[in-house]
Amino acid sequence: DKAYKEEVSYLVAQGKSEEEAKAEAPILKEAQEMLRKWEAGDKEVVELWKTMNQWVYDGFEETYHKLGVDFDKNYYESETYLLGKDVVAEGLEKGVFYRKEDGSVWIDLTDEGLDEKIVLRSDGTAVYMTQDIGTAIQRVKDFHIDGMVYTVGNEQDYHFKVLFLILKKLGYEWAENLYHLSYGMVDLPSGKMKSREGTVVDADDLIEEMVKTAKEISEELGKLEGYSEEEKQELYRIIGLGALKYYILKVDPRKRILFNPEESVDFQGNTGPFIQYTYARIQSILRKADFDYDQPVAEYKLNDKEKELIKQLQLYPETVVLAAENHSPALIANYTYELVKEFNSFYQNVTILGTEDETEKKFRVQLSRSVGEVIKCSFGLLGIQVPERM
Repeated sequence: DKAYKEEVSYLVAQGKSEEEAKAEAPILKEAQEMLRKWEAGDKEVVELWKTMNQWVYDGFEETYHKLGVDFDKNYYESETYLLGKDVVAEGLEKGVFYRKEDGSVWIDLTDEGLDEKIVLRSDGTAVYMTQDIGTAIQRVKDFHIDGMVYTVGNEQDYHFKVLFLILKKLGYEWAENLYHLSYGMVDLPSGKMKSREGTVVDADDLIEEMVKTAKEISEELGKLEGYSEEEKQELYRIIGLGALKYYILKVDPRKRILFNPEESVDFQGNTGPFIQYTYARIQSILRKADFDYDQPVAEYKLNDKEKELIKQLQLYPETVVLAAENHSPALIANYTYELVKEFNSFYQNVTILGTEDETEKKFRVQLSRSVGEVIKCSFGLLGIQVPERM
């Protein structure tokens, strides 16, 4: 990107228009020639491509592993672009696409309020749209699904409107069930997290910084007695990643986020660590309960705090359904926070293990356990771990 911009600036200074400079930059022409060679199977270019791609895949794998993310199947553009080109050829015969004088293939979507879009270059090489058409069709073939959710930033809104419309025009019924979960950009206090504009924020560096911040705050609170060094490091990782994921997921995905690392690791308020700490507190109660609390309580009169907590628990199933329908993990995140607030109010206002009434004690421990189970399930849906003790 940097070299390309420098070449464009140089050509503009030599008297070229910006449009001409962008099209005639030497590095762009070299890249186009390499693409032609790659599609033709040039051995040297393909080997270079494989080497560079492997660097990228290895880096992705390392970062995703840290985040606890895995995939059932990876689709590579190099494996689907030929299918995309075949589909474009079929669409050309059906009149879905048209060919311009220079040989490039386009689709006219102006009647749908969009624009004309290229799907094949004049030299016959594929563009992103060609590859995405092929990938969508291949996924449906592989998994026999009737719809898909594309989780991609809002800067690609137009691209996915075009892709979905093309697939509909090609006659794929499942294209009606394609959804672009368009999420807002993430800003750090220092600026936008966007690598293409030169402001590179390394995900691995951010993860490392979150774990470091979790370590510093945990040590300040001084609640790590009896932990081995290995257990401490694992706890810092769980807290740091929980803080990072929760801070982002609690916001509606369509909104832009200003991410504050220190605020996200606060053990008070609407944060991952606050919820994790509450879960650990509940597990501590269960460990200290020196009696069998598995047997159901036959008869018990609820107080107001218990009623409010049970009401909040009952909202969990419908919250999950609503979150799925709206493609919004934020609904689950904020529900969990409300549940935790209700539990902490209950915890501060009633006696759990200290009450002399055995039925009361058993019921309150059971209620606490139920809250812990819902916290764990909710955070599991968000991809966040909960520690057994903190």
